[in-house]
Amino acid sequence: MTEAHAPIEKRKIVNRFLTLLTKEQPQMYYATTSEISRSIHTMIKEHTNRLTVEEQALVRHMTIEEIEALLGFHSKQH
Repeated sequence: MTEAHAPIEKRKIVNRFLTLLTKEQPQMYYATTSEISRSIHTMIKEHTNRLTVEEQALVRHMTIEEIEALLGFHSKQH
């Protein structure tokens, strides 16, 4: 995988965990972006062993803020 594809692949991983999160905890639909991002970050850490080696490398140093940005909800500071 090339560096150019990394953000796309990270977004796919985050979306996969988002789907799992909202399935397991439907109330998260109403949560704030930061709450969702924290939950996804935790899930990724807990389920890293379910990811491929390539996916593990992509998410190894992923931050909550990066997850927020990948979700497309990253708020702009004024």
